[in-house]
Amino acid sequence: MENGMAKLLYQGQASLRIVTSEGKVIYIDPYAGEYDMPADLILVTHQHFDHNKVELVKRRNSGCVIISQDEALKNGKHQIFKLGYVTVEAVEAGYNRYHDITKCVGYILTFTDGKTIYISGDTSKTKQMNTLAERNLDYAIFCCDGHFNMDMDEAAECAAIVGAKYNIPYHMSIGEVFNPKCAEQFQAKGRIIVADGEEIMIK
Repeated sequence: MENGMAKLLYQGQASLRIVTSEGKVIYIDPYAGEYDMPADLILVTHQHFDHNKVELVKRRNSGCVIISQDEALKNGKHQIFKLGYVTVEAVEAGYNRYHDITKCVGYILTFTDGKTIYISGDTSKTKQMNTLAERNLDYAIFCCDGHFNMDMDEAAECAAIVGAKYNIPYHMSIGEVFNPKCAEQFQAKGRIIVADGEEIMIK
């Protein structure tokens, strides 16, 4: 891995791929983009059709781990999974008419170098976001389509609450994998706009 850093690829819509510094491949909410790298870990935030196409993903071997909201939220408690190369912590998501808080999660990923990424999943502002501010997160990725989820203004408000160093908009336009004009409307400190098919270093 170049410079020993993890890489984040935005595949479009709500789909992400992360390759860790150890070379482990993580897909989040598979739906858009290509799936040419076999997965070590697949994360699903909820079971809407544009988030759960795990059949698209090749798995590296029988040890590939799949975590969906059913595993991540048990008996009302958000779970933590320690996998060696990453710790996956489920957090609240939902809080709107289209997304039930008992059937949706977001995730915080903590890598072996201490870097952290919060992935909101489909959501509006959650009660837990106030406590996330205490985590000093490195990256936060917010949905912001303004119809099924929070809009750009609410996403920017959430970014201010969570207080991550870098903030990335995603899942921003209904029926499109990416919309640059929509992305520009996300006004948050430390904003990074990542186009579909674009990869950034996690540093």
